[in-house]
Amino acid sequence: MKIGIISDTHDDLENVHKAIDLFNDAGTAYVIHAGDYVFPGVVREFKNLDAKFIGVLGNNDGERLLLLKSFLDIEGELRGELGEIDLDQLNFGIYHGTSNEIKEMLINSGKYDILVCGHTHIRESRMALNGTGKSDKKTLVLNPGTAHKKVASNSIAFEESGVIMFDTQTKEYRFVDL
Repeated sequence: MKIGIISDTHDDLENVHKAIDLFNDAGTAYVIHAGDYVFPGVVREFKNLDAKFIGVLGNNDGERLLLLKSFLDIEGELRGELGEIDLDQLNFGIYHGTSNEIKEMLINSGKYDILVCGHTHIRESRMALNGTGKSDKKTLVLNPGTAHKKVASNSIAFEESGVIMFDTQTKEYRFVDL
């Protein structure tokens, strides 16, 4: 099964539309959003998605009630600050990543095969040993960076824009530029 992973859209409707087109063209069954929609209208754009839409809240998501209403309007699922989903016998944790301490606790819990996060606006993929004492148990940490378009400034906050495509059967993933 193909899964799309996106985060930190920050009101960028143009790139949201590009991402939706990518996910639809790839035949994704699920799209996971790791938070920071900012504007509830961003969520409503995912009504054009041909996949189940699941998300969590980020630190810039102040209009929580309206975000929840937007998710309900498009038959998506907003899972609060921490989401969990089992797909093809893989246990996914979804957390925005606001607290690095919480993120590391989730990795070390040994509960998740894959932890999807965002927040840093920097792409990340790493296999992390967890603290369960089981040397063969690892958690794949995936952060697509930001889906917001590149902004010309001295900041690296919006330097590269993209999403992740993940295959649950092969456990392979790739970063895709927007």
